[in-house]
Amino acid sequence: MDILRVKSKPVKHIALVAHDGMKQDLLEWATYNKGTLRKHALYATGTTGKLVMEHTGLLVTRFHSGPVGGDQQIGARIVEGAIDFLIFFWDPLMPQPHDPDVKALLRVAVLYNIPTASNRSSADFLISSPLMDSEYVRLVPDYMDRIHLAEDES
Repeated sequence: MDILRVKSKPVKHIALVAHDGMKQDLLEWATYNKGTLRKHALYATGTTGKLVMEHTGLLVTRFHSGPVGGDQQIGARIVEGAIDFLIFFWDPLMPQPHDPDVKALLRVAVLYNIPTASNRSSADFLISSPLMDSEYVRLVPDYMDRIHLAEDES
């Protein structure tokens, strides 16, 4: 299997997503890390982005709300190589009406090997990494061979 090398620059493109029950947690985290986040390009689903801008003063490019396609928009940006990093505070106790979209977003993040945090602890570890402010080359398997092999077997 071939490996693709995807370079992220010192300024990371970070997507912020939070389910309703986790928005306050994300806002507290973003406020605490405002100085670091200010150095990077931020993207978010609709309501999350609006709240982050209001509470932190940070500039955030907003997509649609998650349930109406925002998760898919972020997933598409990951596939295009426009998002380097995903902070997704998802609510483990509440079923979401758009669970298939959530699962698809997380699947794409893993598929494209981007750093992903699902809670404050993992977000703290990732954002405090020395790799945040440097160029980084992600290794992404080229899955096309596996896809073609599966098609040939069917």
